Amino acid sequence: MPTFSAFDGTELAYHEKGEGEPLICLPGGPMRASAYLGDLGGLTAYRKLILLDLRGTGDSALPKDPASYRCDRIVDDVEALREHLGLDRIDLLAHSAGGNVATLYAARHPKRVRALALITAASQAVGLTVTVKDHLDAVAAHQGERWYPAAVAALKEIEAGGSPANASEALAPLAYGRWDEAARAHQAASASEKNAEAAAAFYGDGAFDPPATRAALAELAAPVLVLAGEYDGGPNPAHAEELAGLFPGGVRQVQPRAGHFPWLDDPEWFVRRVAGFLAQD
Repeated sequence: MPTFSAFDGTELAYHEKGEGEPLICLPGGPMRASAYLGDLGGLTAYRKLILLDLRGTGDSALPKDPASYRCDRIVDDVEALREHLGLDRIDLLAHSAGGNVATLYAARHPKRVRALALITAASQAVGLTVTVKDHLDAVAAHQGERWYPAAVAALKEIEAGGSPANASEALAPLAYGRWDEAARAHQAASASEKNAEAAAAFYGDGAFDPPATRAALAELAAPVLVLAGEYDGGPNPAHAEELAGLFPGGVRQVQPRAGHFPWLDDPEWFVRRVAGFLAQD
């Protein structure tokens, strides 16, 4: 397992899978170990995945300063990884909350990005937030599922200002296009892969300056794929379209019948689209 030293001396780990040109992959969570990404549905047939364990997660060390878990500070870890790999420019893929890290990296280091793939990416960095209504609209596609009533009830209770005790369990199926055995196993692993303290600090005060980030992204020359899942409420396809519009080379793609982890719902579709996009850079 290779490691490198971050900007503050914290030892960070990454995992290499597959062959070909390197593709740096940033996990979401926020602050979930990269193991949940697996081989991204078989993308390893086309690219060497460099799966970064963010500080304090997976095989990476805990930092001395918990404030360094803040999203904008993790950007420096990505730059340290680029330097460690000896790459002048990088292809970067980010999932969910990792999309904020990748977006800030592209804004801060635009000339270092060759191509950017944002997969069901969070976008607080540019001032886009997901609402309960977004989730309610998305869950409507699952009205025939046994778990549907409990999920809707939990969402409506949250919308009213409550905090249902079973929210995590009730809402878990919303993240997947199919709530099958594979999805349940994937969800069950989340608790042991996530650093709760780091997650709490990830969105800390001062992490984002949306106007400045939007202005910087307008100068990014790299092609950008913003991939959304048809059934994903956070972010939904409408958010993805708005996010893609912030990049001069941005394009939105919606994966049919997919949730928040699209490589699990239809690996062949996902790999074909992402590998095809990266082959164009």
